[in-house]
Amino acid sequence: MQGPPLHWVRQDATLGAVEDLDYGITLLRAAQAGELAAPLVRLYRPAPTVAFGQRDTRLPGFDRAQQACRDHGFAPVVRRAGGRAAAYHPGSLVVDHIQRDTHAMEGFRDRFSAFGALFTDVFRAQGVPAAVGEIPGEYCAGEFSVHTPLPDGPDGSARGPVKLAGTAQRVVKGAWLFSSSLVVEDPEPVRAVLVDVYAALGLDWDPTTAGAACDAAPGITVETVAAGLRQAYGGAQYGGRTRVLDRPWAALLERVPAA
Repeated sequence: MQGPPLHWVRQDATLGAVEDLDYGITLLRAAQAGELAAPLVRLYRPAPTVAFGQRDTRLPGFDRAQQACRDHGFAPVVRRAGGRAAAYHPGSLVVDHIQRDTHAMEGFRDRFSAFGALFTDVFRAQGVPAAVGEIPGEYCAGEFSVHTPLPDGPDGSARGPVKLAGTAQRVVKGAWLFSSSLVVEDPEPVRAVLVDVYAALGLDWDPTTAGAACDAAPGITVETVAAGLRQAYGGAQYGGRTRVLDRPWAALLERVPAA
């Protein structure tokens, strides 16, 4: 059964670490109020950011962890969803899917599963043998994390799987926001900041689980993943009925037509 038409928008530039998170909530509230009548997917390359979970803020080392972010050139922010600290930067792609839904809470778990499968398919189409599931020792652990095994190192040594994507969800009465961060390029800064952040928080994890899609498929880029994602959306639930919204991005809410 064909779903409703979907509006697709590519944010030209980051609004800022805090502002990008806040704008996702603004869009969610707009969907709740009926200002966004059609489903909307927003993509952007984020500023270097470490997004802490609410539980992180209550740990004795939280202030030190925030300073560690700044020392690495990452902005510390606190997200309203759960989980632990996760890092992303311009080598990542953030995907926000916002949708009105009178039964928003009923599909909570199913959305985690469906989006995990969607991202896995996008990565596999570009040569990354991705799968869904938590890997031992991963940062911001989650049942529906997307990960990939790595080929053996140059010396023949085995390398464990790395996390490629983390997902979070915010549900309000009548609407939901599903936000995902896909780490595609340049994994070293992500790994480095998380090492110091998790040490400051006193949390155990395995730094080898921090990586990027390029570790498994050299040559993959944020742009190819974005293109693959749009193709996957068009060929699945929405039956190709996607519409790219006009810019400027800042006027998005004023420019979204009714479905």
